[in-house]
Amino acid sequence: MERSALTMKRHCSRRDFIGAMGMAAGAYLAGPALLSAQRTHDTRVAIGLCPEYDRRVTEVLSTMFDQLGGLNSLVHGKTVAIKLNMTGPANDRLNGMPVEMTHWVHPQVIGSLVSLLGQAGAQRVRLLESAPIGTKPLQDFMISAGWKPQEFENAARHVEFENTNYLGSGKTYARFMVPGGGLMYRGYDLNHSYRDCDVFISLAKLKEHRTAGVTLSMKNCFGITPCTIYSQNAPEDEPSIVPTGYRSPMHSGSRVPPKSAPQPVDVNWSKDPGYRVPRIVTDLVASRPVHLAVIDGIYTMDGGELPNQGGGTLHYPIHPGVLIAGRNCVSTDAVAVAVMGFDPMADRGTPPFETCDSTLRLAEHKGVGTPDLNRIEVMGAPIAKARYRFPPLSKLMA
Repeated sequence: MERSALTMKRHCSRRDFIGAMGMAAGAYLAGPALLSAQRTHDTRVAIGLCPEYDRRVTEVLSTMFDQLGGLNSLVHGKTVAIKLNMTGPANDRLNGMPVEMTHWVHPQVIGSLVSLLGQAGAQRVRLLESAPIGTKPLQDFMISAGWKPQEFENAARHVEFENTNYLGSGKTYARFMVPGGGLMYRGYDLNHSYRDCDVFISLAKLKEHRTAGVTLSMKNCFGITPCTIYSQNAPEDEPSIVPTGYRSPMHSGSRVPPKSAPQPVDVNWSKDPGYRVPRIVTDLVASRPVHLAVIDGIYTMDGGELPNQGGGTLHYPIHPGVLIAGRNCVSTDAVAVAVMGFDPMADRGTPPFETCDSTLRLAEHKGVGTPDLNRIEVMGAPIAKARYRFPPLSKLMA
């Protein structure tokens, strides 16, 4: 596959894919049943070749889900939450391109997934993202990118939206303690939507990441943490009402969360982002299990997670033409790393983990899943046929 200039804006429609805030005094503790339920060690991962964002997305995803055992048994009659990957503001664009062509998951993939979940009998589908727009609805964030949220609503019955960057429509935050003890924090306080669901899906983009090496279905879950608690502007004692700022303390260790939230495991914690972020991601997927991981790699970019980052990293639009899905987030991300041309068993110092610890290896040690390709059953297209080699980040410095 060759790089594409991607100079033309692509549009999609519904036809293409079928189809009062309160302050929390405390956090609702997610029960043991949730924390242990449905974490799967199913190592099947499906790869689908898909050249464009059109009707073929639904067809390819449908085939992939059949290869994984079907959606019906997973979602029929259940509430399904989908964490979207919509990182950064809608006006942060690479060469003026639509955000979904470079670093956001594409609305075609969202719509196709929602439609297939509806056909499989999902009772309710919730689209979730911690949008950097204060307490405005998630739909407003979508509209600012030129999307039409109504198309998602029409793709299945009972489609809901929640901006999870604050308390939202919940009365309390949901507390997720890390089983066996956390690697960075003892637990995490999250928007109620991550508790009030039967099935949790991480819908990610195939990308590199300057701090974590790659940002796939596991790293996507870093964004489930609300800035009312985990930003540099959070109060000392309790969450703020309105989210402001960014999660920089989670990267740098510059401060602890409010006293109302679970605190760090070690008060003498590391200040190295390459140590901290992979451990936080591992904590999150261990405490809030991912039941289905889906990765959009049809169009994306190399060089990191946002187009206009500092640090002199170069970014280029690319066209891998691939979709990846699996029931285990570690195994799914391992296959994605291999598709990107890297070794999923690599440790720190080796691409893509040149300056960070491997979230894949940490999650394996935590018992979340395996990144060993010898223990993963790849369905659909073989890795060799789907491979699109991403350059190491060290090769993309200006």
